[in-house]
Amino acid sequence: MGYRVMTDNARNWLARLLAFDTTSRESNLALISEVADYLSTLGISHQLIYNPEGTKANLHAWLGPEQAGGVMLSGHTDVVPVDGQAWTVEPFALTEQQGRYYGRGAADMKGFLACVLAALPAFLQQPLRMPLHLAFSYDEEVGCLGVRSLIEMLNSHPQKPALCIIGEPTEMRPVFGHKGKVAMRCQVKGYACHSAYAPQGVNAIEYASRLIAYMGDLSQQLSSHQDSRFAPAYSTLQTGVIRGGSALNIVPAECSFDFELRHLPDQSADDTIEAISHYAQHSLLPQMQAVSPETAIQFTPISRYPGLYTDPQSDIARWVMEWSGCNEASTVPYGTEGGLFDEAGVATMVCGPGSMDQGHKADEFVAIDQLQSCSQMLENLCAWMRQPT
Repeated sequence: MGYRVMTDNARNWLARLLAFDTTSRESNLALISEVADYLSTLGISHQLIYNPEGTKANLHAWLGPEQAGGVMLSGHTDVVPVDGQAWTVEPFALTEQQGRYYGRGAADMKGFLACVLAALPAFLQQPLRMPLHLAFSYDEEVGCLGVRSLIEMLNSHPQKPALCIIGEPTEMRPVFGHKGKVAMRCQVKGYACHSAYAPQGVNAIEYASRLIAYMGDLSQQLSSHQDSRFAPAYSTLQTGVIRGGSALNIVPAECSFDFELRHLPDQSADDTIEAISHYAQHSLLPQMQAVSPETAIQFTPISRYPGLYTDPQSDIARWVMEWSGCNEASTVPYGTEGGLFDEAGVATMVCGPGSMDQGHKADEFVAIDQLQSCSQMLENLCAWMRQPT
């Protein structure tokens, strides 16, 4: 089977996948069931790893010899919402226009999943010298949550893969690294009183503001450690959401804000989070509790995933460049599940069709020639995995 036939089959699979609304707040089970049924018709072994509520599932599949090692093709099935976006085409259907396939998830990242599913008959036709694994996850878009249980399963699997390609949209350019991310919520509990007696209260907004200002200073310090392979070339710390207060004439008793740290792979996120907590507990809280012992500052994790760094001179980097036909590897500014696979001892690269410039936007699309390039990469991978005759 040539890559052109794979591309035609990928179009059919993309149409099927786009028809499922797998926004992270929804279940992905209908899509997973469709894929599982297809794998069953091909005789490919697979298993589902459900979330505790039984409303979502990861899918792990494998074919080829039963041995350790081999290659994993990985992608997430969930997509971001379309709420409030001005779509000119139906988001949960495939629309073809001017060499592009439109639909929510076409780029991020159902285009890659479609190419993988379309390529499976070609892999089945070969006597593979190593196993091929598939890993389709849920809830990547809300913090790389679902894949963690799949990775736990892989860690205990007797035939754990050695290499992983995550098909996030990179325009088919191999990616060896990205930053890690920690997202946190800070809740400041003050002490309310009439604003005419403001010194008798503890203004939660003002103390939250002081903490945010301290984080701004920390952000400046982080910029002193740079790695030009990333953009921006340093770790960043920023506040994205803040809520507090009820009326202008009341000293606010509550304020909360959400912040995120996007850190270089070689920098510890824990050091920065500890510095923020230390300032809150040892510099701000004593002043607050001198007025009212009921005051508090609390931090709650929202999401977290590690950065990814794979040596661009490593075998896997060289192989992915060969398979993709692109002789240069780079980094991306967004996060993936790659750092989690890497932590589990599976060497990981990112390479997939489409561009994140289209991801998460109205009228999201993937160019048809990107699917052709992805199908060509998979055909090259299939040839590389073929057992010598």
